[in-house]
Amino acid sequence: MKLISVNVGLPREVTWKGKTVSTGIFKEPINDHVIVRALNLDGDRQADLTVHGGADKAVYVYPFEHYDYWRGELPDTELTFGNFGENFTTAGLREEDVNIGDRFQIGSVRLMVTQPRMPCYKLGIRFRRPDMVKRFLASRRTGFYFRVLQEGKVGTGDTLELVSRDENNVTVADITQLYVNAEDNPGLLHRASRLEALPKSWREYFQR
Repeated sequence: MKLISVNVGLPREVTWKGKTVSTGIFKEPINDHVIVRALNLDGDRQADLTVHGGADKAVYVYPFEHYDYWRGELPDTELTFGNFGENFTTAGLREEDVNIGDRFQIGSVRLMVTQPRMPCYKLGIRFRRPDMVKRFLASRRTGFYFRVLQEGKVGTGDTLELVSRDENNVTVADITQLYVNAEDNPGLLHRASRLEALPKSWREYFQR
């Protein structure tokens, strides 16, 4: 498991459907090592903190393996790392293989998987496609978030080490599937609603 690219970006104002919108979704790869802090990476910020950012969404991860799929889906779009707003572009970490609560280490940084990424309209802004949010969720290629357990420094090419596997065996892909179609698997829904590593808002949603 490897860190293919580290991407950061500060909020900027863009025009979307005739309105000015502030968004932090525009991320660019960096070559230097960067410090990973409890709420974000140095040089990176979120625009709307009511729905983005926070300890449970400190680092957004997107699998390198998904880029080939999107090149097929969006042949007229030039894709570069960071296009999905991810901080880490990784190899070897797919949603169906990663459990909520799994813990990883990159150098001195310790991280825990918390939840899949649910897209908002700003993904449409990034790709200039109003249908991008719907397509992204339908693809199930959501990526996921890390909570930072121990701050430190990371850089492109670093190796991710699995420190511990969460024994509840609820994957990131499972959570996305429950969100889309919860009634298909009431047993999994019950397990997810009691999953301590999953943020409280998700647990309450599944309990309802």
